[in-house]
Amino acid sequence: MTIAEMNSPVAENITKISNEKGLKQYFIAEKSGINWKTYSDMLNGRCIIKPFQIYAIADALGVTVNEVFGLGAVQ
Repeated sequence: MTIAEMNSPVAENITKISNEKGLKQYFIAEKSGINWKTYSDMLNGRCIIKPFQIYAIADALGVTVNEVFGLGAVQ
């Protein structure tokens, strides 16, 4: 299994959510406390997305972790 396969669908959902909200990668990386290069590598399958990073990215995007995993918002 490749890194890209391990990060999917999380990386795809992060990209989808950020595009829907009109947020740039640099902004999300900075707001989540992740180096921009590392953030880019995570989304492009060159670096594994770690669990603690998912929480930080979800917070930066203003969504729940469930939404990042593609499970929808929890009511």
